[in-house]
Amino acid sequence: MMKYLLNQFLVNKVKCMAWLLVLWVQVFTARVSAQVFSGSGIIPKPVVELRQSGSFLIQKTTRLYVAGATKLSTSFFDQYLEDLSGFSLLRSNKAEPKGINLIVDAGLKLKSEAYLLDVSSQNITIKAIDERGLFYGLQSLVQLIRNEGKVITVPGYHIEDAPRFAYRGMHLDVARHFFSVEVIKKWLDVLAFYKINTFHWHLTDDQGWRIEIKKYPLLQSRSAYRNETLIGHKRANPHRFDGKRYGGYYTQEEIKDIVGYAAARQITTIPEIEMPGHAQAVLAAYPNLGCTGGPYQTATYWGVFDDVFCAGNEETFHFLEGVLDEVIPLFPSAYIHIGGDECPKTRWHGCPKCQKRIKEEKLKDEHGLQSYFIARMERYLNAKGKKIIGWDEILEGGLAPDATVMSWRGLEGGIAAAKLKHDVIMTPEKFLYLDYYQSLNKSEQIAAGGYLPLRKVYDYEPMPAELNAEEQQYIKGVQANVWSEYLSDASKAEYMIFPRVIALAETAWSAKAQKDYPDFLARLLANGRFLKKLNYSTAYYDIACESVDAAKGFKLSTDLPNAEIRYTLNGKNPGTTSQIYRSLIVIDKTGTLKAQLFKAGKPNGKLFEQAIVKSMASGKKVILNTAGQGNYNIDPQRLTNGIQGSYLYNSGEWLGLSGGDFEAIVDLGEEKTVREVGINTLNYQWQKMHPPKLLVVEVSTNEQSFKEVSRQTVFSQEGINSILHQLHPVQARYVRIKASNVGVIPDGFYGAGTKAWLMLDEIIVN
Repeated sequence: MMKYLLNQFLVNKVKCMAWLLVLWVQVFTARVSAQVFSGSGIIPKPVVELRQSGSFLIQKTTRLYVAGATKLSTSFFDQYLEDLSGFSLLRSNKAEPKGINLIVDAGLKLKSEAYLLDVSSQNITIKAIDERGLFYGLQSLVQLIRNEGKVITVPGYHIEDAPRFAYRGMHLDVARHFFSVEVIKKWLDVLAFYKINTFHWHLTDDQGWRIEIKKYPLLQSRSAYRNETLIGHKRANPHRFDGKRYGGYYTQEEIKDIVGYAAARQITTIPEIEMPGHAQAVLAAYPNLGCTGGPYQTATYWGVFDDVFCAGNEETFHFLEGVLDEVIPLFPSAYIHIGGDECPKTRWHGCPKCQKRIKEEKLKDEHGLQSYFIARMERYLNAKGKKIIGWDEILEGGLAPDATVMSWRGLEGGIAAAKLKHDVIMTPEKFLYLDYYQSLNKSEQIAAGGYLPLRKVYDYEPMPAELNAEEQQYIKGVQANVWSEYLSDASKAEYMIFPRVIALAETAWSAKAQKDYPDFLARLLANGRFLKKLNYSTAYYDIACESVDAAKGFKLSTDLPNAEIRYTLNGKNPGTTSQIYRSLIVIDKTGTLKAQLFKAGKPNGKLFEQAIVKSMASGKKVILNTAGQGNYNIDPQRLTNGIQGSYLYNSGEWLGLSGGDFEAIVDLGEEKTVREVGINTLNYQWQKMHPPKLLVVEVSTNEQSFKEVSRQTVFSQEGINSILHQLHPVQARYVRIKASNVGVIPDGFYGAGTKAWLMLDEIIVN
């Protein structure tokens, strides 16, 4: 009797969870049943999903009917079904009462890209008002398909779905490293599957020009190649190079091929042609377009360079117009991205032609000259039927009349542009730069230096709270950016892109109220069958450590289901007999915390290792005179939380000040004898991070009168400078550390003339 009831339970599928368990057992060998998701399991999560009784059986005799969608691509669906079953569906010329029907119906009360999906035991129907909606409904259908021992079924569902944002994008930089046509197509397939509809193709930069322009052949023979490439991280000093010529470009026929391939998958391709900055590759071939006349060479390392297009030279505009005349016919997109970011004004300031232009056009300064440059190019593109998009620096000096702004440096640019009633794409680096590290583990492949775990991408909310309802309408969408400085091959790029871009896809498509990170992880796990051809990361399962309180201890966590964490404090690697983590770990002395995930008695994933610093300052109150800035504005208590900032300077432990000085007071709680005071600072001059020119330690018993007890002016070590001053024993309750920023970076250093970053972490008092 019990066996009969169980069989009925599975056959009737009274609960959706039974379906999920069946799927997981078949798809994965590891036991993951403790991690479950609600609803259909589709990514991005649909607006409405209602489980219905029964299921639809897909067989060789099942027919597919497509009505009113002459250009709809069903290739992904066809290929997936053939891989799964060994057969493809026959097409029908009429609606199939027992088949799969895809119907465009302009009379439906749906918006573009929305769809209705109904699955019953008799048939499957997808309806939309356009081909885009049908296409996205088809991608959801693929995710619903279950393979149960060569029996292909689809559980009964009613789904109503529509995107939250019209613009859902991924940017790809091919200027720093070049990716083949085949690789880009492979990635476009995955983007389309998760309903991303815009491919922002960054084709030009200082390190290479990647699009064929027949009018200017030197762009292919010179600008597309560099003499060598930086080895290792840019922060290293001195730089090392591989000595190998590197480059390549896409022919116009290859461009057309990729644009057409993307369009068939409902993806619009937007090209980016950088101006007025990031032009060194162009200047290497056409030096007359620069302010100094050169000589120039295509850049061999990463960064921002002073040599940009000369804004006072009419030849510059003739050249760029000639380039755009060949770019425009290749890209049906309404938009052309013209860059506009990171354009130093150094050369313009000293250029007679640029200064003449400023005077003649009655511009305020060089920022006004940049605005003139962008507005002039916008007028040219508008006359050709195109609109422009630019990075948020195009706000400087005044925004071009019809420009769309990509807010990358933070939220502020997007907020400012929306308040000016300009369309905005949110793409802040802190949340959406996929070249950032996704794990703090030392074994991670080299990356740009920031820290952006999967959860941080997923939790990002693109709609700024600072905007009112009227202003919010100008936030058109959201985009993840893939910069390729450290992505020298497709495998490395895939590891950084996936699955973080899938998290972005759900943010862009699904309603804010529906988002749930544990549920997303469970659906992502089930989606592993679609990602098996990619080198995608599982770094989101890595152990994370958080300092809760000096007295309460340290918290360890993981998102890996059915895993236990074992840890040691004696310097040895954890084994099966090591302590199991169940509650906060109290650590009373300086040492190393090591932890390891275990599943079914076997180690899983990477070894976690964290140095813990304990001193009289640990957990004590910290008072700052100036808060940190940008990505380095941290809780002041992180300066005494026992976790020292690593060489990954965006790990959330480093406090940073751009051009400003540091001053912090630590209250020890009571008067004590102090013999040592320490703090760490960074010396990464190629990242504009300079050690202080002066560091002073002062003490006080009353917080009123401070006495200097130590000072230091030389910080020579590259990377982390661990400063520990030995003092004559002194009584103190308050310890003040003051560090003077070098201010403006001096000549001879990278970024000369701009503000230096002063980076500090972990105050130690013994």
